[in-house]
Amino acid sequence: MSCSRAHEDEIPIGAFLSLSGPDSTFGSDTRKGIDLAVQEINAAGGLKGKKVRVIYEDDKSTTFEATQKVRQLIDRDKVVALIGEVASSRSLVGGLIATKGKTPMITPSSTAVEVTQNREWVFRTCFTDEQQGKVAARFITNELHKTRAAVFFTAQDTYSSGLAKSFAAEMRRLGGAIVAEKGYPKGETSFRTFLSEIKAASPEIIFVPNYYNEMVFVGRHASELGIPGSMFFGGDGWDSATLTDGAGKELEGAHFTNHYAPDVPWENSKRFYAAFNAKYNHPPTSLAAQGYDSARVLFDAIDRAPAVTREDIRRALGETKDFHGATGTMNFDEDRNANKPIVIVKIQDRKFVYAGTLEAE
Repeated sequence: MSCSRAHEDEIPIGAFLSLSGPDSTFGSDTRKGIDLAVQEINAAGGLKGKKVRVIYEDDKSTTFEATQKVRQLIDRDKVVALIGEVASSRSLVGGLIATKGKTPMITPSSTAVEVTQNREWVFRTCFTDEQQGKVAARFITNELHKTRAAVFFTAQDTYSSGLAKSFAAEMRRLGGAIVAEKGYPKGETSFRTFLSEIKAASPEIIFVPNYYNEMVFVGRHASELGIPGSMFFGGDGWDSATLTDGAGKELEGAHFTNHYAPDVPWENSKRFYAAFNAKYNHPPTSLAAQGYDSARVLFDAIDRAPAVTREDIRRALGETKDFHGATGTMNFDEDRNANKPIVIVKIQDRKFVYAGTLEAE
């Protein structure tokens, strides 16, 4: 069979991910989830009589490469839909190209509110920073019974600064106090001075919505200053074994909001966990679960679409109702954001454990 004939019997989907660079853990975990979903759908006969083929492009954890790779997938590879990215900054540029190219795009994990704004071709299967910031504040106030919070965030990062803003606003609305707000430069690895200033403000909790690679240094330096791990609360950017491997002891008792936990008590999650563990011989991360769900949601839309065209797939995605995924049951709202539960994870004995679920508002 010729290559062109083989491709005629396939449905091409593009995925742009950080498969190298500083965020490569996020990209590789997401790919594992997507690959499992593809394996399952193709084993079941594919979609509309065709096999699904995912074309991966590595954006090297940069916005420049993300822009170039999305253009290639749309113009050169003629994909019918896109999956990507994890980082909000890269989904913002990728989503702009996807919208101009009238190609539906699903981001598995980009939580910045702006990702879907004025981009009618962009969907997300995750919650937004506004939602997770509010949930973090509610959990800290109502479950941990803390009212004095400090906020420590990456000043030049869309994700980190947006989540910090949402959290601080909700804490104040709930009657709490923000006793310190500190932004640090992107790429910073020395946090002792910042943390000393925060410690002097006597917070009961320190909200740090950064990424796992930076949080390793924050945890270590905080421990040197006598700040216990249980004082820290983060966002979904913490979700990587790199964090527990590098600072699990120092961050014992810390919490963070997330999309998923390996021991979450939902039937679809349990089935996903078993299938993932059987394929890869290790438990899935939240990013893997999000990658899996984004692919399955897309496959469901393609199956319901009258034809395998970009426009029909976009319309079918918008009509998604009560999709039961590994990360919970979701619907898309009018802004193409997923309405779904938010999981609270605790670091315990250098592992991530399920600590509860709150509904997003």
